[in-house]
Amino acid sequence: MRMNQKTNNNLKFLSLFTLTVQNAVLGLSMRYARTRSGPMFLSSSAVLMSELVKLLTCLIVVFWEEGRSFKRFKAAINNTIVRQPLDTLKICVPSFVYIVQNNLLYLSASHLDAATYQVTYQLKILTTAFFAVLILRRRLLPTQWGALVFLICGVVLVQLANGGETPKPTYGMPEQNRLVGFSAALGACVLSGFAGIYFEKMLKGADISVWMRNVQLSLLSLPFGLITCYVNDHEKIAEHGLFYGYDYFVDYLVVLQAGGGLIVAMVVKYADNILKGFATSLAIIISCIASIYIFDFVLTFQFAAGAALVIFSIFMYGYTPKKPGVGVPMNETEKQLMEAKV
Repeated sequence: MRMNQKTNNNLKFLSLFTLTVQNAVLGLSMRYARTRSGPMFLSSSAVLMSELVKLLTCLIVVFWEEGRSFKRFKAAINNTIVRQPLDTLKICVPSFVYIVQNNLLYLSASHLDAATYQVTYQLKILTTAFFAVLILRRRLLPTQWGALVFLICGVVLVQLANGGETPKPTYGMPEQNRLVGFSAALGACVLSGFAGIYFEKMLKGADISVWMRNVQLSLLSLPFGLITCYVNDHEKIAEHGLFYGYDYFVDYLVVLQAGGGLIVAMVVKYADNILKGFATSLAIIISCIASIYIFDFVLTFQFAAGAALVIFSIFMYGYTPKKPGVGVPMNETEKQLMEAKV
């Protein structure tokens, strides 16, 4: 019993540490990848490859769940996906939305410094709450409404902190625009909230495992990702190829983005929402500090105050008073969402 508890504690802190590092490193890596010198890779291609990595990972997990039997694995895929075309087609909505969202995140990282990007993207808490109330008819606790207010105020402060500064353009990139970056991040937050709640509703509406749902999601995301590549970058692809600008760093970035959902799922299983909020908050702090040394980011008092409000709102939103009958805690919704989006 004690050994099991000790093992769970070790897994809990290991998963939280991994989530913290992944959250911080992903934002920093995306920013560096989009501002470094040299041939610029196509973000649409990176998104497509990330979905391919997700699909292969989920297929391996499903194969493992089926007792590592190829016959049972093939039957599970056939019964869930091939013989239920209408159910599979319903996943087209979040598949398309996630592709657009991930492309918007790269656009945001191209125009916003890593610290501002990291803080601004926390608005996905607001959009997730909005769609949970609108689509799933959930009720928020008073503390959660207050947390959303603090979140908005914090992001506004962060955006206004460097609103007058325009980052210098870098090789291979157009002149950077903070308004474009913020608009892209805001759009990604809206799409993330909608797709997450939609996908959660799909999970509850059928007796299908999370991993199999993610197989459907990634499988349908591939054609959307391919279409996005040729709609946005057909001229560059025709001239240079789909993998133009790829190197080991871009390969690492693709795997890092694809593995984020797996890490979150592990955190949800072994840790609670407050600790997850702690990991997210710590990632914001790490991004801010790293940006100062890597990207010459200037930390102002206004930015620090805005980031502090966002961090406070994360903890406040995850806190659930132990009072029966007050409302449906949103942290349960978040847990289901995190388990869903691999």
